Amino acid sequence: MRFIDEYRDAVTIKAISMQLKAVTKKPWVIMEICGGQTHTIIKYNIEEFLPPQITIVHGPGCPVCVTPLEMIDKAINIASRADVIFTSFGDMLRVPGSKDDLLTVKANGGDVRMVYSPLDSVNLAEKNPEKKIVFFGVGFETTAPANAMAIKEAARRGLKNFSILCSQVLVPPAIEALLSSENSRVQGFLAAGHVCTVMGFHEYIPLVEKFNVPIVVTGFEPADILQGILMTVSQLEQNKCEVENQYSRVVKKEGNAAAQNLLKDVFETIDRKWRGIGTIPKSGYRIREKYSLYDAEKVFDVGEISANESPLCIAGEILQGYKKPFECSAFGKECTPEHPVGAPMVSSEGACSAYYRFKKNELTV
Repeated sequence: MRFIDEYRDAVTIKAISMQLKAVTKKPWVIMEICGGQTHTIIKYNIEEFLPPQITIVHGPGCPVCVTPLEMIDKAINIASRADVIFTSFGDMLRVPGSKDDLLTVKANGGDVRMVYSPLDSVNLAEKNPEKKIVFFGVGFETTAPANAMAIKEAARRGLKNFSILCSQVLVPPAIEALLSSENSRVQGFLAAGHVCTVMGFHEYIPLVEKFNVPIVVTGFEPADILQGILMTVSQLEQNKCEVENQYSRVVKKEGNAAAQNLLKDVFETIDRKWRGIGTIPKSGYRIREKYSLYDAEKVFDVGEISANESPLCIAGEILQGYKKPFECSAFGKECTPEHPVGAPMVSSEGACSAYYRFKKNELTV
């Protein structure tokens, strides 16, 4: 298959569904680790094509959702300063901090702008030498190379008024943390194809060996998702645990070596706090000391900020696969896309956003 419509073809979908129903004999719990996959599952009602023995739960694969509350508050602190132009992808602007969000800062006179690339922010820095330009760098391994390149480009141009507020997180440590929990019920994982495009999938092999859980690198279209589930269930039914690559048209085992070398040059691995989950060891990137000129946390010395999540929000339980969005008492009531209580209702990859957009009429709220 070469084209998107082939991965949404009804005949193909039905054929994979029939195969899946034929091989499934036992109950299994499978987690997709990517917010883009979550939206595909909900938008296309993928669960309707599954045998009743299979339960799909949603993982912490939405970068906006796992950005910690304290980091949002740091962004608001920086963006509120008169000498700053604060830039971000659109999803981050409406994520609630402990009191406000970045759109509120903008409404109050702060210069907060949506950009489509961190290089847009580098260009702003060059055009506005009297201002300090800050880019909010969030995301998984997929966005990290572009952020690293922005730092390298700013250095090449000799810019001293550009920095990144870095909140990059990494997928394999998150999977390990989920599987290490005594409450985990996940028996197989669909890994995010775009992350593996950059990093390859060799990092997942030790996890499979340690936890005896199959991991299948999976794409984002309906046929991809169903085939990824089929490959996972086939392993489970045969008592096998391996890393398999469903997304072979894009992903190679070794990944993108040039991107990986760029990441090693600009970033170092640190413990990182995940919103709703807590601190996960070695699960994030920090800008290396040699590029500290471009580290917004050092440039602005915002210090330590502590904040508490709304007691109404159960995002942590949703992000760890313990509950579904409709099990939250605030879903569709106190928490809506227009007035979000938690980050998963804001992001285009958030599970709560997906359920609200595609299933709210089916749910009792």
